Amino acid sequence: MKPADQFLNSKLYKTGKKETQRFRTIWISDLHLGTSGCQAAKLLEFLRATDSDTLYLVGDIIDGWQLKRRWYWDQTHNNVVQTVLKKAKKGTNVIFVPGNHDESVRQFIDLDFGGIKIRDELVHTTAAGKRMLVLHGDRFDGVIACAKWLAYVGDSLYTLILKFNQIFNNWRARVGMPYWSLSQYLKQKVKNAVSYITQFEDALADEARRKGLDGIICGHIHKPEIRDIGGILYCNDGDWVESLSALVEDAKGELRLVTWHDICHPEHVADAVEDTHVEEAELEVVTS
Repeated sequence: MKPADQFLNSKLYKTGKKETQRFRTIWISDLHLGTSGCQAAKLLEFLRATDSDTLYLVGDIIDGWQLKRRWYWDQTHNNVVQTVLKKAKKGTNVIFVPGNHDESVRQFIDLDFGGIKIRDELVHTTAAGKRMLVLHGDRFDGVIACAKWLAYVGDSLYTLILKFNQIFNNWRARVGMPYWSLSQYLKQKVKNAVSYITQFEDALADEARRKGLDGIICGHIHKPEIRDIGGILYCNDGDWVESLSALVEDAKGELRLVTWHDICHPEHVADAVEDTHVEEAELEVVTS
């Protein structure tokens, strides 16, 4: 992956008063519209600041699990949906690959609605000729495949962690400290979580290898990543609950991860990276 500042030198296109960054392809997933954890305002800003020939919605776009328990839907969530529909109307090839949280949409696989194509999985060929399998990834999650009830429990616990995180980060913001994610920290530090993520990534790489493809693009685990796994390019576009990330392809076929900060507020990226390094160093001292 190349540094964010190098990537941000990509060509800018003027649309009215705003500058829009143009890509060949954009992948976003795990928006979780319909929950208070969805960073819909920042997602909307990202969508308005970018344009692409193809936009992949790689699952968990609308959180049906949470909406069944408690209805949450504000105007910003509406605006996100309307913006995606507007992109499709203006010629963007929008492809929706449902995930486990919006699994009810899977009954409409291979149909088109409002210019949006619904597909279970498909192969994307980059401008550089790489053939990449695109899917959400939940089929390779052992918990969902073998014990769905446990997945519901885990989802409820994750929601509680996010609520605590919101309160904690509101306090941090008031004292001038940057955002810090408890769930991401736990994923990195808890041995079982690290093992789970590694097994998930390896299983997806194996699937791409089995199909004779060059790589795989997925979501599901809320962990943005680009890395080589035994000759297979594994890409995870992250989420719009905490990571605020997307995978993009430029005109030459290069794949890179970008964040909301990179696209919408690049002037803050260097400061945020420096603060993160300081924060990690402090945490190591506390937990050692």
